[in-house]
Amino acid sequence: MVLEPVLCPDCGSNNVVKHGRSEESKQRYKCRNSECARSTFIRDYAYRGYLPEVKQQIVDMAVNGSGIRDTARVLKISPTTVIEELKKRSTSQSSQ
Repeated sequence: MVLEPVLCPDCGSNNVVKHGRSEESKQRYKCRNSECARSTFIRDYAYRGYLPEVKQQIVDMAVNGSGIRDTARVLKISPTTVIEELKKRSTSQSSQ
C-alpha cells in the first residue's frame, strides 16, 4: 500500500484532516494550520475554474488586456467564472 501525503495547496502544510465529501462525492480536506488563508479544499477538482493556477492566469490575462470572453475561451472556463474571480481580486485589492 502506498500512502500519498495530502498537502494544503495554499500553505503547503501536511497538517490536514478529512472534512466530509462534496456534492460530486469527492473527498474534502481541512487545513489545520491556523495561519493558512484556506480552510477547506478538494485535491482533484472537476471544474478547471477552481484550480489556483487557472485563477492566477485569469488575473494575468486581465492585466495584459485580454477581455472576459477571450479569457474564458482560452482557459476553457465560463465567462461568469472570469468575472467573479476578477471581482474577488478587485475587492481584496481595494481593502488593502
